[in-house]
Amino acid sequence: MDLPDQPLTVVKLGGSILTRKREEGKLRPKLLARLARELATTRSPMLLLHGAGSFGHLAAKRTGLAESPAPGQTPAQRRRAAVAVAAQVRTLHQAVLRAAVASGIPAFSIPVGGLARNRAGALAELDPAPFRHALNAGLVPVSFGDVVLDESWGFSILSADTIALRLAPALGARRVVFVSDVPGVLESGSPAKGAPRIVPRLDESTLDRLLPRSGAPDVTGGIRGKLKVVLALAQAGVDAGIISGLRHGALSRALAGEVVYGSWAGPSYH
Repeated sequence: MDLPDQPLTVVKLGGSILTRKREEGKLRPKLLARLARELATTRSPMLLLHGAGSFGHLAAKRTGLAESPAPGQTPAQRRRAAVAVAAQVRTLHQAVLRAAVASGIPAFSIPVGGLARNRAGALAELDPAPFRHALNAGLVPVSFGDVVLDESWGFSILSADTIALRLAPALGARRVVFVSDVPGVLESGSPAKGAPRIVPRLDESTLDRLLPRSGAPDVTGGIRGKLKVVLALAQAGVDAGIISGLRHGALSRALAGEVVYGSWAGPSYH
């Protein structure tokens, strides 16, 4: 089966915009509802991903699930951690689905927990076929960063950013939009107060001058990990950008093809 004729856009809603990352299990419902309404403005095919935020990052960090098993950690302890974190993330996933459906989006849940496999914390396998079939049926597949089986560690974390990197080229996506609580990659020396300076066009040199960012726990690589994913997507021929979900209308304009304020890379931005 072929994908729809219109180009696909992948949107990843970051855990930082959906939740209060320092407060375990705290949703930002008004922001989620508004972002869902903006998502509903597009008539093009869309794959929707979301992070875990405080519905997973804190527990994963506390239990060491994002790293190799600690000395003395038993398989049973790691299994209990995996089950607990997976349940937390699914609580957030249900909230995202409800908001999407309430906005008129034909959202269809496809968790990767049963589709993907890691090896020592890195993605080893993820079948894009279920996502392709859902798109062909006129649905909006919705997935999320999840706990998956790991050949080496028993269980580990598969981030939504990594899912985007695997699926966007496989599904022929034109654009990947990462929606965060910051407007892009902050330039080194950006002021602590007032409007931050961002790097509008990303390339390999950006990594060298990336401003370290302290704050809430992030077990999936933080802004540096996201930048690596954006650059890898650009290398694969996909336009990718990081924008702020706090700016009203920015997401809907990005879905319409506009280069909104943010940090971008890809064939269109050379």
